[in-house]
Order: sequence, then structure tokens, then C-alpha cells
Amino acid sequence: MMNHPAASSSRRVLLGISGGIAAYKACELTRLLVKAGHQVQVAMTDAATRFVGPLTLQALSGRPVALDSWHPLRASGMDHIDLVREADAFVVAPATADLLARAACGLGDDLLATLLLARDAVPTLLAPAMNRAMWAHPAVQRNAEQLRRDGVRLAGPGSGEQACGEVGDGRMLEPEQLLWEIEALWRPRLLQGRRVVLTAGPTFEPWDAVRGLSNRSSGKMGWALARAAWEAGAQVVLVAGPTALEPPHGVRTVPVETAQQMRDAVLAELELAATDLFIGAAAVADWRPQPAAEGKLKKTAGGEPPVPRLLLNPDILAEVAALPHGPYCVGFAAEAEQLLANAQAKRERKGVELLVANLGPQTFGRDDNACLLIDSTGAREFPRMSKLELARRLIEEIAARLAARG
Repeated sequence: MMNHPAASSSRRVLLGISGGIAAYKACELTRLLVKAGHQVQVAMTDAATRFVGPLTLQALSGRPVALDSWHPLRASGMDHIDLVREADAFVVAPATADLLARAACGLGDDLLATLLLARDAVPTLLAPAMNRAMWAHPAVQRNAEQLRRDGVRLAGPGSGEQACGEVGDGRMLEPEQLLWEIEALWRPRLLQGRRVVLTAGPTFEPWDAVRGLSNRSSGKMGWALARAAWEAGAQVVLVAGPTALEPPHGVRTVPVETAQQMRDAVLAELELAATDLFIGAAAVADWRPQPAAEGKLKKTAGGEPPVPRLLLNPDILAEVAALPHGPYCVGFAAEAEQLLANAQAKRERKGVELLVANLGPQTFGRDDNACLLIDSTGAREFPRMSKLELARRLIEEIAARLAARG
């Protein structure tokens, strides 16, 4: 599951629901938004009420649902103005082909369409949902492009199995993916146009067919950094060791297992396209058994246990930092004691400009973290907070240094 700790501040989301089968997903989206600390006001078209009942959305949001302009919720009678002007974000999920057409043409034939006309400067996101052939239709594509030109952000659609039984583009993004898209509306695009390659998670070094050397890294901090960089507008490539986490939304994920595979994948990505930033957040194993035994090593009664011969793994961070004209490099250090002294020595040894240091036993597997940010001028402490909020703070710091670098 995607990690989504409570938001640092409550935002007001106007959630429009148009009449498609994906309307049922709006219930889960409402629940996730409320769980994340946001206030949700739902507005539904008449067709949407045929798929999911307003009472359900009222129970999930804690607010009466706006249904039409003739029965306003506001005493002013101006729901079509007041609801959108009170919002920090306006989201329509699902946005059907009909809704896209009416919004692109500027029609105001029901409450939801009128709200879209009155949105003014409110950040607006539409989540298209329809049959694959409908999404591919030239008219729908023209409408989608017109809405983008009008400053509307389209999230998706995704690809997969559809309610009609067909498979293809047109499926509405999942509620957790839409939560990411919505919260990204409020994040400054500090890395717009930048390409970021980062590593995350542990590596696994096989000893035999079933055993190996690894560590307790969950990958959560790296996943949070990938999300924060994506929110900041970057093109993000995540080279990921084996974890139980799903690939993060909006990020291209390259799965690997060993340190050597991670090193090869990172260098291939750096050769593939110009990269502005490399973040080495993975907990890479320092050694690997050599050679890895074929099959499973067996124990024998009274016999001596096998002793692996260990070889040094490649130092990915130091190798990237030494590249001529390479990307800006940020390293991570997971220590068990003497955090500042060990991390400062590691930063100098690796040759990186910036290093993030934390105590591994106090962060592995957790949803929060505290760290030291270390550069040539000294160290700055970040107190314990959710890994997502910490990742956002770190990305802000890194983006400022990239901007100063030019």
C-alpha cells in the first residue's frame, strides 16, 4: 500500500462526481482525503446519483452533498459560486466523456458544470474515466487538450481492465493515486524540468538459492523521496531493491536485487539521459558472498557450518560522485552510533556535496524519521516527522542548492 501520513495542514477539497461506473471509487477517495486531514465537500450530477447514493458521500465526508442549484446548501443561494471559491482544490473524479465535453465547451447546464465555469484560479484536476474507445476518440482527445490549455490538470486515465470487460486506456486512477495527484496540486514545482535518479530499499546478496545477506531497510524513506521529487515536478527514476512496497505513482521504477545490479542500473540510467540529481538512499550491502552456491547449502549433524567468502560490493554513490560532469549527488548514511562523526567522514570519503544521516535502528521500517543534513559547512538537524514530510523538506533544500548551482 502507498504510504500517506496525515497532511501537515488541512485543505478544503471540492470533489465533483459525474455519472460513470467509476463513481464508486469516489467513496474511497473521500475517505482517504478525510483520513489525510482534508475537508471534503462533494457535488454530484444527477447521473452520478444513479451509481452511488448521496447519503454515502455525506456520511464519508461529514457534509451534505450538493446536488443541484435549485436546492442550495448555502444561505446565499449561490452554491455554484461559493462552493468553488471556498475550495483549495477542485477535483472531478470520475470525469466522464460527457463531463469533459461540457467543461471544454464552457457549458453550465448543471451545478457541476457551472462550478467548473466559476473555478477562477482554484487548482483544478479532472480524473477521466471511460471505455478505451471513447477515450481514444478524436473529439475526446480534443476536449482533453483544450482543458489542459485552459489550465486544468488531467490525472490519468490509467490502463487496465474496464467494467465493460475490455482492456486498455480509460480506466480511472485508483483513489490512492488520486490522493497523490491532489496533494501535488499544493506543492511548489521546484524541480520542474529536472531529471532525478534515486536508489532506495535494501539489496539482497545471494549466498545460496534460498539464503543471502541483506538488511532491515524497508524502502519507505526512498519511496517518500521519490514522491516528493515527483510532486516537485521532476521526472523521477527509482532504482529499487527488493521491498514489499508497490511502485510509486508517477515514477518509473527499475527493480533490482543485488548491489551490482543496482550499480549497473544506475549507470545505465545516467547514460540514457541527462540527469540533474542523484540521490543514493538505498541501504546497499557492503559485501557479497562469492561465489554464490548453487542449490541450498545443507547442514550436517556435527558438521562445521559453511563460512562464506565475502567480496566488497561496488560503491555506487562514490562512483557516481566521481563522474565527470555528473549529477548533483546526495548520499544517505544509516549509522548505529556516533552519527555526526561517522556521517561527516562518510561524506568526505564518498566525495558528495550533501549527505543525509540517520540512526538506522531508529528509522528502519518506521513511518517517521529524524536526520542530520551535512555539508562542508556543518550539520543541520531535522526533528522527527513523517517520512513524507521529511522528504518534502529535503527536496526543498536540495532544489535550492540545485538552483544556486545553475
